[in-house]
Amino acid sequence: MDHATTPAQAKPLDDGEIEALDAYWRACNYLAVGMIYLRANPLLREPLAAEHIKRRLLGHWGSDPGQTFALVHLNRLIRQHDLNVIYLAGPGHGAPATLAHAYLEGRYSEIYPDRSQDADGMQRFFRLFSFPGGIGSHCTPETPGSIHEGGELGYSLSHGYGAVFDNPDLIAAVMIGDGEAETGPLATSWHSNKFLNPARDGAVLPILHLNGYKIANPTILARIPHEELTSLLEGYGHRPYFVEGDDPERMHREMAATLERCIDEIQEIQQRARTGGDLRRPRWPMIVLRSPKGWTGPRMVDGHHVANFWRAHQVPVTDPATNPESLKIVEDWMRSYRPEELFDERGAPVPGLRALAPCGDRRISANPHANGGLLCKDLDMPAFRGYAVDVPAPGQRYLSSTQVLGGLLRDVMRRNMTNFRLFGPDETASNKLTAVYEASPKTWMASMLPEDQDGGELAPDGRVMEMLSEHTLEGWFEGYVLTGRHGFFASYEAFVHVIDSMFNQHAKWLEKAKLELAWRAPIPSINILITSLVWRQDHNGFTHQDPGFLDVVCNKSPEIVRVYLPPDANCLLSVADHCLRTRDYVNVIVADKQPHLQYLDMDTAVRHCTKGIGIWEWASTDQGAEPDLVMACAGDVATMEALAAVQILKDKFPGLKIRFVNVVDLFRLLPDTEHPHGLPDRDFDTLFTIGKPVIFNFHAYPALVHKLTYRRHNHDNIHVHGYRERGNINTPFELAIVNEVDRFHLAMKAIDHVPELRLRGAHVKEWLRDQIIDHLEFAHTEGIDRDDIRDWTWTS
Repeated sequence: MDHATTPAQAKPLDDGEIEALDAYWRACNYLAVGMIYLRANPLLREPLAAEHIKRRLLGHWGSDPGQTFALVHLNRLIRQHDLNVIYLAGPGHGAPATLAHAYLEGRYSEIYPDRSQDADGMQRFFRLFSFPGGIGSHCTPETPGSIHEGGELGYSLSHGYGAVFDNPDLIAAVMIGDGEAETGPLATSWHSNKFLNPARDGAVLPILHLNGYKIANPTILARIPHEELTSLLEGYGHRPYFVEGDDPERMHREMAATLERCIDEIQEIQQRARTGGDLRRPRWPMIVLRSPKGWTGPRMVDGHHVANFWRAHQVPVTDPATNPESLKIVEDWMRSYRPEELFDERGAPVPGLRALAPCGDRRISANPHANGGLLCKDLDMPAFRGYAVDVPAPGQRYLSSTQVLGGLLRDVMRRNMTNFRLFGPDETASNKLTAVYEASPKTWMASMLPEDQDGGELAPDGRVMEMLSEHTLEGWFEGYVLTGRHGFFASYEAFVHVIDSMFNQHAKWLEKAKLELAWRAPIPSINILITSLVWRQDHNGFTHQDPGFLDVVCNKSPEIVRVYLPPDANCLLSVADHCLRTRDYVNVIVADKQPHLQYLDMDTAVRHCTKGIGIWEWASTDQGAEPDLVMACAGDVATMEALAAVQILKDKFPGLKIRFVNVVDLFRLLPDTEHPHGLPDRDFDTLFTIGKPVIFNFHAYPALVHKLTYRRHNHDNIHVHGYRERGNINTPFELAIVNEVDRFHLAMKAIDHVPELRLRGAHVKEWLRDQIIDHLEFAHTEGIDRDDIRDWTWTS
């Protein structure tokens, strides 16, 4: 490597320190290779034979030596300075490095005693890697010390920043793969340093690992000129230090000096802020580690380049069980680490290695911040009933439910100024949550102008996290809760899809941690408010009309996900209070920001939300008898239109027995055998009957309700109306009409499916069709909906 290395001044390592560090590094690398290849003979106490090799070779080697190199040097500084450090492995499939590290530190064997620090334990440790019933090649929840799974690239840096917010003594060392650095989420998360307050937050030490290649291609940042890369990283607000080369001795010296300089700078920045009040945005240090792909592994295999080339990315030698030459390459490779010097007769690490690991909770693999539930404190919650909306009669008053919620969130923040934050992509005010600014402004460490004080709500010590990147916000939020703190995320419905895959990864993490790993303590839930909903996108148009996030959520484990559609403000308060108190869930709340009718007083709302589903007697006409029709709904606009349809049917068909059912907890529709919140069949049948028509007006795509109810006795009679992917620049009621969730289509559907109405409802259907034509014409002529729609209220 011929790039100049930024000089780092520190006490140089003596030869003995270098030898010790290198031995620990060799041990980590030996273990990483053993995980990929060996099912037996873990210490090579006999010649390597084909029967010692796994039948199927899985895993990724290429980034492991660079990661273990960084981990060894982080350990050195943890011991010397009593640092509080967690490590996030950004490179995909980078678990062999972190697993090897956890094993050498002894933490792995403490959690999994069958994988003890001896020959038998090591053999089980090797065998279970990427093996059925074993452990994955990512840093899955089973990996001690991990909060970042890494199955999807791009989120390591944002997770690291989320972990250190409000954790003033914590350092998150984030190893960023150069392939990962090409993703959009990672590129955006570099800007997280504009939100890090050195007076109250910890620090992130990014380590950009340039090993040159992805699965089968060069990486961009490894192939641009040194000066261009420096300018890029400086432009992001960092001071980059370069450690580059392939000679272990020189690299050890440079890495030790560079890491010490970075830690010194971090501590100086924090001291200036904490004792001198210097809150100017600092230029935080970072490291660029340029080392060969597959460093210390085979250079050539079958005449092809492997080390320092993309072929080192996964399994460098693919056929040792069937090819004697390949078997010899693997044996020579593993023996090059001199395992006989690293492990004693029992197979345990020699005393010299054990002495190099930090002690107790200072071990990266044992750091309690990476098992955040151990540190979690319950929120100090205000009494949510105190924020109740007065509802003297159902359906008479319009209010923004999210505006009411803002008052609750404001006081949650006031009571929890070190462990609660609100996250949202530049939409807090738009989503009517403005009240939170009374508790705290927005976090902002970049420059500020005088006019920012006129409604800008910006400050270095703010607790409202706003950035126009849902990826970065969700990454911050996940890092924050994984380390034991609480939060709330609000997003426009159409663009919450940006975090679909992030939600997927977190839900999978929670499922493993909650259901299979008793040693992982429960963590606060991810609470996502979906607002600015599909039915009120008259000026934004078709692009902003997509309620499909619920379909994504409902595919995940029933032990993890919850979906709530509160119809009014008091229900929203009850649901939000419940969600903020929960652990180990992803709670999704659907509530629009625009003014909507209010239906239930607080006592009634609490009972309704506690049940999750129920009959609204005041809107029903069946008077406890078997109904002719069940009108059901879930969602605020869906509820209003369903009520309006009931009112039409009552007026046009006196004596028709209608049962009105509202759903708050979507998973009440599932059987109790499929979800903890599911209704037993007998209760579902009591609500929805076993033979009467059910018209279900749903906030989102109709197929989701059919999916949830397909096994119910009355499923064939359930007729779901919802968003049908039809829209444009529509008035709200026009959009409802074109998707057939409006009152007129619902009433016509009732006429079609109630036998007695089919015989005598022809004239009413004609009138309903005329209403649809008239309202569409009015919308296209005047640009708004008619007053009788915009000001509609419920009439008993």
